Amino acid sequence: MPPAQPIKAARGVRDILPAERAGWEFVEQSARAVARRFGYQEIVTPAIERAELVERGVGDETDIVQKEIYRVVGKEDGGQQLVLRPEATAGVVRAYFEGNLNHASQPVRLFLLGPMFRHDRPQAGRYREFHQFDIEAVGDGSAALDAEVIEVALEWLGRLGLGQVQTELNSIGDQACRPAYLERLKAYYRPLKDGLGPDCRRRLEANPLRLLDCKEDECQPFRAGAPKITDHLCAECAKAFAEVRRLLDAAAVEYTLNPHLVRGLDYYTRTVFELKHESLRDSVCGGGRYDGLARELGWPDTPAVGFAAGLERVLAAMGAEGEDVVAPAPADLLVVPDGDTLSVAAASVARAARSAVSTSVDYSDRSLKAKMRSANRLGVRWVALFNASEAERQVVQLREMASGEQSEVSWNELPERLR
Repeated sequence: MPPAQPIKAARGVRDILPAERAGWEFVEQSARAVARRFGYQEIVTPAIERAELVERGVGDETDIVQKEIYRVVGKEDGGQQLVLRPEATAGVVRAYFEGNLNHASQPVRLFLLGPMFRHDRPQAGRYREFHQFDIEAVGDGSAALDAEVIEVALEWLGRLGLGQVQTELNSIGDQACRPAYLERLKAYYRPLKDGLGPDCRRRLEANPLRLLDCKEDECQPFRAGAPKITDHLCAECAKAFAEVRRLLDAAAVEYTLNPHLVRGLDYYTRTVFELKHESLRDSVCGGGRYDGLARELGWPDTPAVGFAAGLERVLAAMGAEGEDVVAPAPADLLVVPDGDTLSVAAASVARAARSAVSTSVDYSDRSLKAKMRSANRLGVRWVALFNASEAERQVVQLREMASGEQSEVSWNELPERLR
């Protein structure tokens, strides 16, 4: 028996229809072009990873692990827990070692485009399956790479026509100076605990940095008085942060220092940054240095830096700036037979034309007038018209739609006329 109601898409996901793909392709192709210009190579990692990779990499106390992971039980693997990847960085670091990229010339510059999955509350611009552009430079601790990945992100967004992007920058220290700062932060917030929201009360002891970027209204009044981590950096972290700023200044990159910027994942150290667009509540791109991630995953201690950008958010920002990309016609040429017994001839014409241009056929039994209206809606450049008599002579009437000019062309000559 068929279902009582039509089966629709799962909640929190969406289809990307053909008319939208032009914008997606422009964003993706621009990402690839800019990444390669900076010397980054594409990597593809699985959408399914072992649960412990994400839990240890991202952090047990993060919202991702606590609330948002999609878990899968791999029955054929003895019940091993797998997850749909909520972010790409941990998987890239795993692949860097498993693929022996740590033995190549360092740093290894990598980029990834693909879907991520989080059980987030569906709302405008936020989906449970979403797509990211990731840049990762692994194997070198130079602060110059921190500045480089920011330049990659800004050049990519600039190529997309986004001019209303603000860069925010901070340092969150490392294992040498952060523990003492966290104790100061806890000491500041403990007397205020009753005024915090439920998530921040839970985070206070386990992950106090997240209190600084909380978006809940009841937590906002307390943030201004919190100690600033940049006032408590060790000498090495302060030196690295000064070098990042010096390099960005030299590149004429405008940025704002935001002492409350911490990012939401536990693996970040030292430099963190976000690129924000005025049309969106959340950032379009964020990242930073994650020198401790490899060690946390059981691999040798290895410095790294990178960013992730949400393609859905970038496309929304493009729409807000009027940068919509017009979808191309599905084909350059539409073959239009005038009659319902000409399918073989129409297919033959299309095969000849495809050696020169993309070609589609209208096989419907509609009238010639209706078929021409459809050709106009599709936006094709040419139409190849013919009736039964013309099919016998193996000729078509080739019409250029923009000018309306039309001439008789044999099937054999068609590819040359279309080039």
